[in-house]
Amino acid sequence: MTGRPFIQTPAAWLAALTLISASDVEALQPDSGKDPFDKTIRVADHLEPAIPRPAQQKAANAKLAALKEKTGQSPNILIFLVDDMGWGDVGVYGGGVAVGAPTPNIDGLAREGLRLTSFYAQSLCTPSRAALMTGRLPARSGLTRPLLTGENPTVNPWAAEETTAKLLGDAGYHTALVGKWHLGEMDGTHPHQVGYDEYLGILSVASEMTQAVDVRLYPDLLNKPERVEALRKLVLPEVTAGKKGQPLEVVKEIKSTEDMARLDQSFADYSDDFIRRTVKRKQPFYLIHSFSRLHNDNYPAPGYAGKSPAAFPYKDGVVEVDDIVGRLMDTVRETGQLENTFVFFASDNGANEDSWPDSGHQPWRGGKGTTWEGGVRVPGIAYWPGMIPAGRDSDGLFDIMDLFCTSLAIAGETDRISSKRYIDGIDQSGFLLANDGQSARQTVFFYSETTLTAVRWLEYKIHLRIFQTAGRRNIDESTLLTTGTAPWVYNLYMDPKERQSTGHRYFEWGLPRVVGFVKSHEATFVEFPMKDLGLKVPR
Repeated sequence: MTGRPFIQTPAAWLAALTLISASDVEALQPDSGKDPFDKTIRVADHLEPAIPRPAQQKAANAKLAALKEKTGQSPNILIFLVDDMGWGDVGVYGGGVAVGAPTPNIDGLAREGLRLTSFYAQSLCTPSRAALMTGRLPARSGLTRPLLTGENPTVNPWAAEETTAKLLGDAGYHTALVGKWHLGEMDGTHPHQVGYDEYLGILSVASEMTQAVDVRLYPDLLNKPERVEALRKLVLPEVTAGKKGQPLEVVKEIKSTEDMARLDQSFADYSDDFIRRTVKRKQPFYLIHSFSRLHNDNYPAPGYAGKSPAAFPYKDGVVEVDDIVGRLMDTVRETGQLENTFVFFASDNGANEDSWPDSGHQPWRGGKGTTWEGGVRVPGIAYWPGMIPAGRDSDGLFDIMDLFCTSLAIAGETDRISSKRYIDGIDQSGFLLANDGQSARQTVFFYSETTLTAVRWLEYKIHLRIFQTAGRRNIDESTLLTTGTAPWVYNLYMDPKERQSTGHRYFEWGLPRVVGFVKSHEATFVEFPMKDLGLKVPR
């Protein structure tokens, strides 16, 4: 890393940015020999470099201050997180009615808010959720892959991490995680033990539970009593709940596919009640409503079988997800909190093509499990009436990790970010709230576990390693290969499906830039090394 921070805290940095001009920002560059293509400034050793945009940050801060003066309360934050929803499942991204599953409520959020066309998540469930909640790359937290049947890390990943929920809880927010967790099942790793005031949901993932109840899909497991007995010692399919400082409780044992079908409606009931209770307490809330859908295996909820035009269980699930989004937005409206609630809708990774035909869709190459666009480029919608201008579309880069810093900035609590951990997320409040806001993120780095595979910069995707897959087998039959003489480069405006690399022919000017970005990125691991939780798979 080059240079020392000239401003030590995020809050001080934001305050300073509202007072300086673009020319002043240029003069503050710590290294006069810096690559002119690099538009970022590193303000502290533990913070990811960001593109300074003082005018839009000033506008965003003014909006937030005016709203707080009007309401007398910090803003609520509601994040909808869908499991395995592909880009092409949502109407405003080219799906919806066209692919047999209308999404009018989600589409409404986009039409009345900001639709992000370059929103990125991690390629798998657990890493994405860890990134969202910590603002850190999974390679740093150690949560680099999904936890599977009976697995527990050798090290508690949360012992040295801080969630957004913890920091906002310390600031007076009432916080909850409702739905899928998938970030640890052992004691000390439950949501209400890592910062959430309340939790109701499943600690693992839908498929981990259905393998214990659906003999049609898992006959080689469930038709053998000795295997069932062994499985029951490892996996107990159940809905659990907890409150901060109290033990985990079993709310319901999952005994059938009918029980599985009702999961998301029960989660919606809880989130509805949580919002209403918290508003009555006149306390701001931070809620992650984390759907168990659309992860395989999908069983339609009562009244939803065949409700989608496609009539497949996955598509029926898309319709249910959309209905729940509409229901909870009605709750926010009915409680008088629409004006004071920042809403973000996202998927945790691309659609899982391995479960086709009952699966989602994206127009990109690859799917869940790869760092081709199909695995990581997902729907991302920001909505906040009166704060986020309606009808906006932006191709500015936005990483799911950015919701960590952005949520804290919206709450006015960035000073709570510790310098003990490297934060890969970037505050994007100026991007979201300014009328013509632009992204403060210059690059997105993509990983497969602890291996850097690709970089997104401007409209270019640069692959250092590539996933070779066997048709719709992005997880079950994939190989990670090192590229040859040159990285594989795609101009995503001209080749969005990443079909033919043109790096050597048309991107020689950009390759040294990307090499520089990667070297600077890798240097951060010297002071802030990767964490090993014992999840490495023998290879």
